[in-house]
Amino acid sequence: MKTMSCNQLGGACEQVFEGETFEDLAAQSQQHGKEMFIANDAAHVEAMEKMMEIMKSGGSVTWMAERRAEFDAL
Repeated sequence: MKTMSCNQLGGACEQVFEGETFEDLAAQSQQHGKEMFIANDAAHVEAMEKMMEIMKSGGSVTWMAERRAEFDAL
C-alpha cells in the first residue's frame, strides 16, 4: 500500500490517498477534486486551473509521468 497527498498529486491540501496502484490514487484524487470543486474551495479551484493550463500546453503526459515516477519511488 502506498500513499500520496493531494498536494503531491497537484491538488491543494494534505489529504492522503492510499492505494496499491497509481491509478487507485489518481481516481481518489479526481473524486476529491470533484468534491472540492462542488464545494467551491478556492485553493482547489486554483490548483485545477493550473492543471488545465498544463493540459492545454501539452505538458500533461510529462506531468503524469513525473507523478507516476514519484509513486513508483515510494
